[in-house]
Amino acid sequence: MTFKKNIAFALLLLVVIVSGCKGTKTAASDGKINTKLTAKQLIKNSNKATTNFTTLVGKLKLEYIQKGKSDGTTVSFRMEKDKTIWMSKLGIAKVLITPNRVAFYNKWDNTYFDGDFAYLSDLLGTDLDFYKVQNLLLGQSLFNLEDDKYEISANDTSYILQPKNQRDLFELFLFVNPSHFKMDAQEIAQPKDKRILHIDYLTYQEVDKKTLPERTKILAIEDDEQLVINLELKSVKLNEEVRFPFTIPSGYKKIEL
Repeated sequence: MTFKKNIAFALLLLVVIVSGCKGTKTAASDGKINTKLTAKQLIKNSNKATTNFTTLVGKLKLEYIQKGKSDGTTVSFRMEKDKTIWMSKLGIAKVLITPNRVAFYNKWDNTYFDGDFAYLSDLLGTDLDFYKVQNLLLGQSLFNLEDDKYEISANDTSYILQPKNQRDLFELFLFVNPSHFKMDAQEIAQPKDKRILHIDYLTYQEVDKKTLPERTKILAIEDDEQLVINLELKSVKLNEEVRFPFTIPSGYKKIEL
């Protein structure tokens, strides 16, 4: 499978919740950097900023750009927190992610994939699970900040957290918003493999007094190849009763990744 197909599939599964829908309010980002804030205090504030809800539904517009060419689509997006992430393109192509399963099928070419997080973990060079993916989608740290010791610095707009001792397989950098303490950006770099995954949360929004990412740009680099993915979620609603229909049709060909 080519780099483009590999990374595009991974990022589709790691799609970030963003929005520009009516009935929402763009969250202000006018916080000032407190030079006296410690890493421990920043982590405490970030943990308090965790978004609590039961379900989320919306329409996700996705555009990807590579080698000067672009393509895009719009899918239905649903989430039940801690349980399910679901996407559908007119019922023809669907993606389902649960704590134990990563699956999709495509009626256009009668193919499907049904597995776990091993493929995504190998691709990004770190162990992934449902909860790490969910945190990324919600503008929260991909990793549990209580599991490591961090050092704090700052630029003009964000606090910067990084492990005091970076991991062997990858380096992690977290840029934290001083207003609502969610992520302004997250970056996983693998210098030995010449890989970078950088997620920019460009703006946030308020939905039912909850702060969620609004516009997001994802940049994936491997050697000399790069892919840009822009995301926008419309018509966001929280805590409604939703279903997650997903049944792989019989006779489809399984894709080996």
